[in-house]
Parts: sequence; C-alpha cells; structure tokens
Amino acid sequence: MSPRLIDDLPRPSGARGIRVWLKASGYARRLLLGDGGDPWVSAASYLAFFNQAQGLLRPDVGVVDVGELYRSWIGRHPALAAEMAAKKRAAFPLRRMLEDAAPRRLLAEVVEAVAASLRGQTPLVLAMPAPRHWLAEAAALAGRDGVEIEPDAIEDAAMYMADLMRAVSTLPIGGLLLEEAPGAIPVPDADMEGYRPLVNVARHYRWGLALRARPGRAAAEFDSVISADPPRGGDLALGLDVGGDFWSGAPLADLDAGQFYFAEIPVGAEPEAVLKHLARLRA
Repeated sequence: MSPRLIDDLPRPSGARGIRVWLKASGYARRLLLGDGGDPWVSAASYLAFFNQAQGLLRPDVGVVDVGELYRSWIGRHPALAAEMAAKKRAAFPLRRMLEDAAPRRLLAEVVEAVAASLRGQTPLVLAMPAPRHWLAEAAALAGRDGVEIEPDAIEDAAMYMADLMRAVSTLPIGGLLLEEAPGAIPVPDADMEGYRPLVNVARHYRWGLALRARPGRAAAEFDSVISADPPRGGDLALGLDVGGDFWSGAPLADLDAGQFYFAEIPVGAEPEAVLKHLARLRA
C-alpha cells in the first residue's frame, strides 16, 4: 500500500516529514521524451517515463498528474472534445470529460502500475486542477473560452471530481493535491465551501489533502497548503513554493518547523542547473 501523505507531512509541533515536493512532469517530458512527447498513450509507457523521472530527480512525493492525463486524452480523442461542447451549462464540459469510461480505465491502470513501482516507499499523490480551474480548463478544451463560473458550478465540479476519485479508491493512493490557476487571486471562502465533496472523499479514504493556492480563511479544511506566502498558525503542514526566481539562483528561504519546499521545475531548464538547485533544496 502507499504511505499516507498525511503521515509524511512535517508539522509545526515538531514532527519531521518530507522536505522537497517537486512538480516536474513538464520538464521531465521534454528531457526524456523530447518536444511533443506524450507518456500517456498507455499505462506501460507512463510507468517507463515515471520511473526514469523518479530515478533522475529523486522526489520525496510520487505524483501522478490527472489533469495532464485528461489533456493528453482530449488531444488524442477530438470526438470527446466535441461532445464536451454539446451543452452550454458551465459545468457540462468537465462533467462529460470526467464521466468517460476510457480515460478512467487508463488512470486506474497508471495508478496501479505506479503504486507497485513505488513499493510503499514514497506517498503516491494524485494532482489535479482545483474545481474552478478545471471548469475553465475543460471549457477551453471544448472550445469555449471566457465561461462565467458561479459557486454552484464549483460545487458541481467538485462532485464530478469526487466521483472520479471514488472510481480509483480501491487503489493505494496516499493523497490528493488540488492546484489553482497560476497567479489566481486568493481563493474565496465561497469556492472553498464548494470543495466539500472532495474534502469528504479525502477524509473518508483517509487520504492527505493538499491545496496549492493563495487560500482564504478556510485553509484549515486541508492537511497542507502550498503557497509562496503560506498562512501561519494551526497544525497545517506548509509548503513553501519557491517560485521561478529560485531557478535563477535567488536566495532560498530557510524552512521553519512544519514546512517543506515545493518547487516546479521550469520546462526549459538545463539539467545541470536543475541538479545544482535541487542540491540547494536538499542541503
């Protein structure tokens, strides 16, 4: 089984845990597969890619990016994108995308293969766009830009995402990561309330739940918040998002108790520079 993310998070109370959480799939794809390379054509091809990336970067968290899986799937199956545009309701494109049986099967096969490869040594986390972000992205994939998103649509999105998570709940998953759009404003509390179906699923299956965003007051619903300026207080594990300046050699802030580094490797970064900066994170 996968270690639970919640057990591997550092705590302000003094418990030690993970130090470096990497977001590296874009960089790893370019480096290992070349421009335009796609590891998602099958579970076997993804596992080969994942194992190469893990061996190269040695992250403390094993991440499967569910949003990437669906972006790849839509790119290879334009008929589904056309079906996603069939109704004007804001949540329909995401609903139609996530209910499709074939990408669900691929996700289950990938998770099973990756979990077996990790052999219980590293927590397996499923990363996906947060509900508002995924609503907008699914609409764009269906050719609909500028869709107005109301709080009810956010809750609908969370329900569709929770249903997807239930479909893989028998597999050894250790946690979930929800990511807001880069540069988004602080998450309104109304949006956070709409996340309730996802929070309930994570609690039911005892998965750790992390949020990468500028959160509002409702951050306490999560086990970890990842931000360039994470909130203080409580027993949250805080991910310090080091940002793009770090990869250019900017000074690195020290970690306080209960903190870890979260670093997204730039897609075009040079391998020698990446290894040098990863050494800084781990020092």
